[in-house]
Formats: sequence, C-alpha cells, structure tokens
Amino acid sequence: MPNLLLPVVGLPTTDEVWIRVAGMLALFLAFYDIQAVRSDLAAFFRWTVYVRSSVIIFMAVFVLLGQARPAIIVFGFIDLAGAIWTAFALKSSETTSSG
Repeated sequence: MPNLLLPVVGLPTTDEVWIRVAGMLALFLAFYDIQAVRSDLAAFFRWTVYVRSSVIIFMAVFVLLGQARPAIIVFGFIDLAGAIWTAFALKSSETTSSG
C-alpha cells in the first residue's frame, strides 16, 4: 500500500522495510492518541502541539538539503494546521471548563 502514496509526493516506490516500519510507528502513535483521548489527558495533546508544529521545519530542511521533493512540505502544512486546530480546541476547552 505505501507505494500508492509515495509517487504522489515525489518519492520513489520501495520494497524496503523502512516504509512499513514508519507505518507501524504511525499506527502506534495513533494508539497513544486514542488512549489519551479516552483518558482525558489534555496535557498530552498540549505536548503534541509543539512537536507537530515542528514537522514543517523538518520537511523544509529535507527539501532544502535535496533529500526530498517540495511536495513533501504538504505533509508539514497538514500537521501544522492540525497542531493549530488542536491548540485552539484546547484553549476553547479550558475556557469552557473554567468559566
């Protein structure tokens, strides 16, 4: 399945295991996110805002170093948008619960 998406972002298809390991890590992170929601761990999501906001920087550096094509920056913008959305949702939740 990963080889369907890789060409869309300008990356070559691969039969190496690294792409599947990355998928596995993403699945594990999703599990943590789901468990954090179920346990109402707002602090966890505050931490993710900082990390997810940095993805755009890493993607841009990869492009500037010639290690990735510019299309990969789209993932950085998606994560940045999600981080901003999460930050606003947390702030809204704090405002609602405190007042």
